[in-house]
This record gives sequence, C-alpha cells and structure tokens, in this order.
Amino acid sequence: MSLLEQVQEDVNTALKAGERERVHALRLIANALQNAEKDGAGDPLDVLGRERKRRLEAAEAYRDGDRPELAEAEEREAEIIAGYLPAQLTDQELDAIVGDAVAESGASSPREMGKVMALVMPKLQGRADGKRVSAAVKEKLTA
Repeated sequence: MSLLEQVQEDVNTALKAGERERVHALRLIANALQNAEKDGAGDPLDVLGRERKRRLEAAEAYRDGDRPELAEAEEREAEIIAGYLPAQLTDQELDAIVGDAVAESGASSPREMGKVMALVMPKLQGRADGKRVSAAVKEKLTA
C-alpha cells in the first residue's frame, strides 16, 4: 500500500470516528501527496517533510504574532504528519553518519561542507532535519 493510499484510508477512519481536526490535516496531506504524484515532484517522504516543516514554521509565526491557539493547531498537524515519517535519528546515529561522510570525502574545513552534505543527505532519507544535519557537519568540520 502506498503512502497516499494509507493516508486516504486514515481519512476514512477519522471521518467515521468524527475526528474533524484529524480529517482536515489528513486531507491536506493527501492533497499534497496527490499534487506531488501528479507533478512527478519526487519522494512522498520529501513531500511530508516539507509539509511538516511548513506547519512548524507557521506555528512559530503564530506564536510570534501572539496567536497561541493557531500555533497549537499547526503543531498538532505537524505531529499527525510526523506519524507518517520514519523515526528521526538520534544524535549519536547522526554523528556516526556525518563522521563517516567526513572521512569519505576527505573534507577538513567548513568550506568543504557541501561535499559532506552531498554524501550525508541521501543516506538520511527524511530521518533528520536539514538544519540539524548542517549543524552536525559544521561541528565536525570545525572540531
């Protein structure tokens, strides 16, 4: 079963259970996945990662605008999306992957960060946020 089919099935289940907020979030996810599939815009996990990131950024903006109720709604949607993403890597696992990539690339300064990122990101497959990975690479290269 594809990710889109799973989300659509979950929409029906949430509808039957009367979970309006969950239905709303799942429909948004399904729509994003359908659009990406139609446009050939890549991996469904990338789509979900982008959607989750958008929700978290919107929540932050709502908090900055003193709208905590809207921020909480966005965070709940981000949690629902996170349920479809693979488990996030621990700091130790990320450090190990980054360390291997640094050794493989032969990078020795922060200027060579791009080489390391190019090796690391395909190995992660949505299991770590880009900002977190970037910080880990920068730390390894400056240490």
